[in-house]
Amino acid sequence: MTHSVGIDVGGTFTDLVAVSLDDGAVLTGKVSSTPHDQSHGVEDALRTQGPAAHDVARIVHGTTVVTNMLLERRGARVVLCATDGATDLLELRRQERASLYDLAAHHPPPLVDAACVVAVGERRAPEGVIRALTPTEAERVADAVVALAPDIVAVSLLHAYADPAHEVQLAEAIRARLPAIDIVCSWDVLPEIREYERTATTACEAYARPGVGRYLANLTERVAALGMPAPGVVSSSGGMRDARDAARFAASLALSGPAGGVAGAALVARLAGFDRALSIDIGGTSADVGLILDGEPLVEAGGSVAGIPIALPRVLVETVSAGGGSLGWVDDGGALRVGPRSAGAVPGPVAFGRGGTQATVTDAHVALGNIRADRMARDVALDVAGARTAVDRLAATLGVTAERTAAAMIATADAEMARALRRVSVERGVDPRGCVLVAFGGGGPLHACALADTLGMSRVLVPPHAGVLSALGLAVAPERRVAMGSVMQPLSALSTASMADAAHAAAARAGGRGTAQFVARMRYLGQGHELEIAYEPGDAPDVIAERFADTHQRRYGFTLETTTEVVSVRATTSTTAPGLRLARRGENRWADGTFVDSGGDLEATVHGPAVIALPDATLLVAPGWTARALPMGGWLMDVTR
Repeated sequence: MTHSVGIDVGGTFTDLVAVSLDDGAVLTGKVSSTPHDQSHGVEDALRTQGPAAHDVARIVHGTTVVTNMLLERRGARVVLCATDGATDLLELRRQERASLYDLAAHHPPPLVDAACVVAVGERRAPEGVIRALTPTEAERVADAVVALAPDIVAVSLLHAYADPAHEVQLAEAIRARLPAIDIVCSWDVLPEIREYERTATTACEAYARPGVGRYLANLTERVAALGMPAPGVVSSSGGMRDARDAARFAASLALSGPAGGVAGAALVARLAGFDRALSIDIGGTSADVGLILDGEPLVEAGGSVAGIPIALPRVLVETVSAGGGSLGWVDDGGALRVGPRSAGAVPGPVAFGRGGTQATVTDAHVALGNIRADRMARDVALDVAGARTAVDRLAATLGVTAERTAAAMIATADAEMARALRRVSVERGVDPRGCVLVAFGGGGPLHACALADTLGMSRVLVPPHAGVLSALGLAVAPERRVAMGSVMQPLSALSTASMADAAHAAAARAGGRGTAQFVARMRYLGQGHELEIAYEPGDAPDVIAERFADTHQRRYGFTLETTTEVVSVRATTSTTAPGLRLARRGENRWADGTFVDSGGDLEATVHGPAVIALPDATLLVAPGWTARALPMGGWLMDVTR
């Protein structure tokens, strides 16, 4: 058999799923993550948990390398070239507070220090060139860049989205002086309006690209030594591109792993017959929340990662610092807090027996008996007594019982996750009560019922292979390329042919194989935000305008009698995803008060309160809920009270 292998690196575990390209059968595995170098954990998973090397047709990887780089501020030394008079964009940001009511809160510092920004004597306005970039000025800027000894150079000049000639000219001058240094131009990264977002995204690309290149080169060597094909990497938009190509699009990998999880949730939701869902992936370090509409993950342009704006298309994911490894502690006011600090992979929760001493959310579940298995994640023996002792110590500090402390820790984490679920749904006009909650990751099924109760949701889908669903989403991710082109014209000034030309130009920039889909980013004149409207190259402008008005009415409840603008066009080319066959095999049984789901093909219904031990996670069926085993595997839970 040949397999497509997906590998997702989390804060605690590295998950592997291999999908047979012959019959769609699924093989899963899990090893401990190696935070110091994620490629070690990936290599370990492939060597010990995956199919034989000659049975591997492709490998798709979800990585947190870029996210960690931004959080820990260990990227490259970047020199930024910006138009004279606009060199403070990264520091000025949008002039909004980091927190509206917390005057002590501050934005993280820019990725490029002010001393590493070089002013360029040129100026382009929307109507054309006001101040030309002369060869002499380009040489002067190149000399200034050389003096700053950069690892990489970023170039972001005003209005380069409309005409990149000055950026190209400056890049050539710098390249002549620094032939071994990579140069990142904003017109190539994000050819779209909004100078701050374009500059910040370009700076992020430059900051992360060298480190991503080194990591992927190292990973490719390790995989090649195993006799396996070079890995592909999933981007934030949910599609796969090969490692060499991905190294040139580092900023697009900021949400690589979480995007695979939402894609996997969308897949199983469709297979179960649901087209609207909220997803929550609870791992050891964090919880990732997504929204699925019409059976597909919602893709948006923009957002921030670790406080850094990255205005590239990405699967909508809201991440909060609440996971199984989140530490419980008492603040100076005597209140119980949970997170954002995490026990991570090492030492991990106390129950994992790796040296952890502080109580975590996982330890709270163990202390309450929600996790009753002797072993967890296949190679981790549970230290139940140690977990209870850690919770006891925290309870003694609070002056309450251990049971109350454990329950409060879980409730605190639930509250943080519920807020994230509301942000991705209610704030976008989506009523969560009309959605199914897809709960996965090692901790998702443990918190699912409580979260659904909080949001008034009545159905929860716990998918098959819940503990490794992100890796499953990676394994079946199609190859996908995304590119955009600036338009910035009223729709009334465009013809069917010109809209088609914009689509084809964007598709040519995207490259790739397979079918192409097109989106026009549109707004009413004067608005500061856009809606994304799907269209085909043959669609007439009035048809697109009507589609925009309908979408605006559904999203915001009104339309305007004014000019409609097309800001840009985005093209996505993608191949067909590998097939997947999900079915139950084996048997189910009750053991020591726990229903053990080993993939049995017998129908089963479990009424709460109850604990269901899944092959790679634990499902808590709360009082008033009933869980029903699905033919494809996994469980569907309904409120019965």
